[in-house]
Amino acid sequence: MDDDLEKLLREALIDEVKRLRAGIRAHRDAQGHDLCWYHPALWSLLPEKTDPVPRVPEWPRFMEGIHYRKSLDEQAPHARRADEPFEP
Repeated sequence: MDDDLEKLLREALIDEVKRLRAGIRAHRDAQGHDLCWYHPALWSLLPEKTDPVPRVPEWPRFMEGIHYRKSLDEQAPHARRADEPFEP
């Protein structure tokens, strides 16, 4: 899957690492509601070009599955809390 990397010269590999790091940092630095969305920009950093369409649960199932937010309480209990409304 990553055979393309075998053919890159050192400089091109460094450029690729910088590009990937920039994408990871942009995702890492997302805040609030931006953490919860579809992330095609992050996925586009991969060489294989796909546009995965997510399977979206119905609302009742979705509300049962708020484990990500619950896990933040456990993994980052001292994280700042935000109370801004979502603005698309």
